[in-house]
Amino acid sequence: MPKFVYDFTEGNKDLKDLLGGKGANLAEMTNLGLPVPPGFTITTEACRHYLEHGTVPEGLTAEVDAHLAALETAMGKRLGDPTDPLLVSVRSGAKFSMPGMMETVLNIGLNDESVAGLAAQAGDERFAWDSYRRLIQMFGKTVLDIEGELFEDALEAAKRDRGSDDDGDLTADDFRALVATFKGIVRDHAGREFPAEPREQMDLAVKAVFDSWNADRAILYRRQERIPVDLGTAVNICSMVFGNLGQDSGTGVAFTRDPASGQQGIYGDYLQNAQGEDVVAGIRNVVPLTELERIDKASYDELLQIMETLENHYRDMCDIEFTIERGKLWMLQTRVGKRTAAAAFRIACQLWDQGLITADEATDRVTGDQLAQLMFPRFDADRLDGVTRLTKGMNASPGAAVGKAVFTSEKAVALAAEGVDTILVRRETNPDDLAGMVAAQGVLTSRGGKTSHAAVVARGMGKTCVCGAEELEVDVKGGTFIAPGDVVVREGDVVSIDGSTGEVYLGEVPVKHSPVVQYFEGELRASDGDELVQSVHRLMKHADDAARLAVRANADTPEDAARARRFGAQGIGLCRTEHMFLGDRRQLVEQLILAEEPGDREAALAELEPLQRADFTGIFEAMDGLPVTIRLIDPPLHEFLPDLTELSVKVALAGDAASPQDRRLLEAVHRLHEQNPMLGLRGVRLGLVISGLFAMQVRAIAEAAADRKKAGGDPRPEIMIPLVGAVQELEAVREEAERVLAEVAAETGVNVPALIGTMIELPRAALTAGQIAEAAEFFSFGTNDLTQTTWGFSRDDVEAAFFSRYLDLGIFGVSPFETLDRDGVGRLVRIAAEEGRKARPGIKLGICGEHGGDPDSVHFCHETGLDYVSCSPFRVPVARLEAGRAAIEAVASDHR
Repeated sequence: MPKFVYDFTEGNKDLKDLLGGKGANLAEMTNLGLPVPPGFTITTEACRHYLEHGTVPEGLTAEVDAHLAALETAMGKRLGDPTDPLLVSVRSGAKFSMPGMMETVLNIGLNDESVAGLAAQAGDERFAWDSYRRLIQMFGKTVLDIEGELFEDALEAAKRDRGSDDDGDLTADDFRALVATFKGIVRDHAGREFPAEPREQMDLAVKAVFDSWNADRAILYRRQERIPVDLGTAVNICSMVFGNLGQDSGTGVAFTRDPASGQQGIYGDYLQNAQGEDVVAGIRNVVPLTELERIDKASYDELLQIMETLENHYRDMCDIEFTIERGKLWMLQTRVGKRTAAAAFRIACQLWDQGLITADEATDRVTGDQLAQLMFPRFDADRLDGVTRLTKGMNASPGAAVGKAVFTSEKAVALAAEGVDTILVRRETNPDDLAGMVAAQGVLTSRGGKTSHAAVVARGMGKTCVCGAEELEVDVKGGTFIAPGDVVVREGDVVSIDGSTGEVYLGEVPVKHSPVVQYFEGELRASDGDELVQSVHRLMKHADDAARLAVRANADTPEDAARARRFGAQGIGLCRTEHMFLGDRRQLVEQLILAEEPGDREAALAELEPLQRADFTGIFEAMDGLPVTIRLIDPPLHEFLPDLTELSVKVALAGDAASPQDRRLLEAVHRLHEQNPMLGLRGVRLGLVISGLFAMQVRAIAEAAADRKKAGGDPRPEIMIPLVGAVQELEAVREEAERVLAEVAAETGVNVPALIGTMIELPRAALTAGQIAEAAEFFSFGTNDLTQTTWGFSRDDVEAAFFSRYLDLGIFGVSPFETLDRDGVGRLVRIAAEEGRKARPGIKLGICGEHGGDPDSVHFCHETGLDYVSCSPFRVPVARLEAGRAAIEAVASDHR
């Protein structure tokens, strides 16, 4: 039979798939000889079996019995013993950290008898009854699905009766009364008594943790972080240690470096006479970890030594949870800590400089998504005149966020659906606020420190967050907060929060380019930048040196092309010529479509050609010496014709007075009207039907290239035929294009070689790529349309209609328009690449859909052997970094 339970002494940090991150790291710390409370882990395999079958796997109960007996022997106590009870915590722990998304129950084993034994052993009746009420509260919410606010309201009432807002002021009698109240809440809302049997408590808690894998917030978090849905969670059962035994006890969270900035030092929060949930929930304001040196120097010194041990062992910044029980330090958890984007780049270079990791490892420690976050705008400190500063909190997660203040997650989600930016304002957040945190531009809380739920989750998502803004009086139910000076901010008022400084402003604060964008733009030299800019420079350089994939840009204007080149683009992979026909030129295209006589068509083309030539000349100049792939016109035809309904109404209202032009136009629109324009007369079909259109564009390209070459430039045009489904289509257009290129070379005396290729955006093109490659010198995969035609849906029509439901059902892990669908669209790309290279060994292969700037899709392109990816200019640095990371990871995989 498979083994479903592992003692902490049996595992190690490499067993995260089986033991989850928390269990694997508890085992690793145990192996290192660190002070970890004894316990055991139920594997993710057991969770997956339970979620699939609805029952725990055969043999699990017996294994838990055996490990619990061994734990009782080691501790010299029995679970729930009336005289000296063993108490345990039941905690979730998936392979990937999901802070606060799944469940935890502390103090399992307490009941009406054992609470007296705990009081006697601790010599503290208040502590025992506080621990008991915590168990009922957690158990009721987590296991019995009782609304948490029912318990919170009762606790708040008890504090009001005591004339305090701090639960530290409640007495043993107060907590004894709360236990009775909480039991009544369980009875009234769960339809049963609170379970007194300790083993029943534990078994029900384990199942609740398993079930929490599929809680709404856990599903949402996995979707946000792209965590696979089928991993399941492990469950860690750990002997309790208590931080709420008095002022010589406490609990805290520590980081070996600042998770917000990456700076080295002592970072974290500590709370005396408290349990761990009090810190991460943000319900009580904490003190900086450095205060522990004054409170308990021996524990502080031991903690610093352990922090150094863990960072050197894991070779990374570590996030640590600890408890001090009457002067004894216990380690409850460690993991590689979540960090902001800025911290990630700084820490990677610091560890590289310290010799703990290599340059390759440093580059692989940062991601394109993090780099994109560093490129977001920042508040302009020089333009704050007239802006009302409300307060300053903790700079928990950097960035500049502006939006309407909202006080509930539901409101943030609703406004986001309408395209309205919001700032979610709370006293403190909890896991149920995740949907609102995702929807909002930023998060502002009046309580909690840098290790509170709001701070940890926001950092993980790259979301701007200011927390612990204690001067704010937040009234969630009233939808207001009051700032110093009696400034009242109501729901809907615009506020701005600066996650880099902690500043909070009323109204919209002007923004400016981030230093990282200034560096990419060439406005700031790396040597003149701060540590962050220098770190970005070093890691980007190493990524460029390691990369095999080239990175090009999708750019349609000289300005976009120039910016893309500044950002490191190695050419243009997609220049969309249909964008050049809008505005004033649309009338000329209209004339071309309506032309009934050859002379009318030639006149329209003659007017368009010099305009096109000027467009291409500017782009060739901006990209001098680099390849420029120009896609011949590929619009759905309706984009250049008036709306059928509007034109029909216009002609009908005009009656006999309607102009001949409008009547002819209406007749043409009727004739050319398509039920599904995306699958109609567009791409290569348009060029074959409207005689001379593609020839005009090819002539403009050739003449622009000749002009640039005469001026001393080095133009490198590549002509791309769109929407080819059959090789015969490509052959027909290629023959015409080659004729025009030869004519221009003869007329100008300048021969500029131009590759002729096609865009693979139809499944048939991918499946017949071997034939098409005989007439194409390059393939560029248009993965936007290839995704639409492979799945059989239009992006514009279906994203709002059913994508959210598909994500909820797990049909999509992520939108196929956001990340390339490897199994379907990806397989077509692989087939086309393989068959294309077989038919034409030197064929150039690239991708120019929006996926070209998506990190996961870039890795796919590297694995598939493509030559380049192409993306929007702003995403070029992201693609460059990921191209390097893909190459580094491939080498590392080959060496394993």
